[in-house]
Amino acid sequence: MRDRYSLLVGLLFLAVIVVATVNTLEGGGVGSTLGLDPFPDRWPLPEFAVPAAAGQLEGDANVAQDDCETATIPCPDDARRTPACRIETAGAIRVCEFFGQPLVISFWFSKGDGCAEQQDVVENVYERYRGRVGFLSLDIRDDRDRLRDLISQQGWRMPVGYDRDGAVASLYGVGGCPTFAYVYPGGTLQSASIGDLTAPQLSQRVDRLLAATRAAERG
Repeated sequence: MRDRYSLLVGLLFLAVIVVATVNTLEGGGVGSTLGLDPFPDRWPLPEFAVPAAAGQLEGDANVAQDDCETATIPCPDDARRTPACRIETAGAIRVCEFFGQPLVISFWFSKGDGCAEQQDVVENVYERYRGRVGFLSLDIRDDRDRLRDLISQQGWRMPVGYDRDGAVASLYGVGGCPTFAYVYPGGTLQSASIGDLTAPQLSQRVDRLLAATRAAERG
């Protein structure tokens, strides 16, 4: 069953990549798009937990949104599970840990031309906004040892997670590489973009996120 699940996730992820556009997409009144699917304004981000890429924790992402594998009420004892944001596993990154401030998530994989290099841009902007905006770089389905080497060689200090089987990418409908999600505090989507950005372009996106956050806080 596990092999079948991994194969299914891989095929879904490949299908998304093949058909997704690589043009930059704006959030707005009609919603935002991460990959194939449009999402409404203030779409609540699904919870997930992944191994920190440079660490020693192995395993697939936890994408459980609740504590039960079935819709049965009450939940059968043998169907209990720990939701992604409630795990206490050492070496795991939980997306909810970033929801206290504006957040930028960069989804990427090294098979895309220049996509790994784009994370150098993310690192640059991360350093500029550190303390005001959270950043999470999420690698999808790359070789783990190569990923560790890349993090070390490039000297990235931003949090980097590892989506080994592509479950998070499928959950978010990620298509092109890189895909950026710009997120309000509390974990709702402000906008998204697909494709390479320069440091000034990404900084402009972050400034828009900060401005939108201030406007939302004013009501």
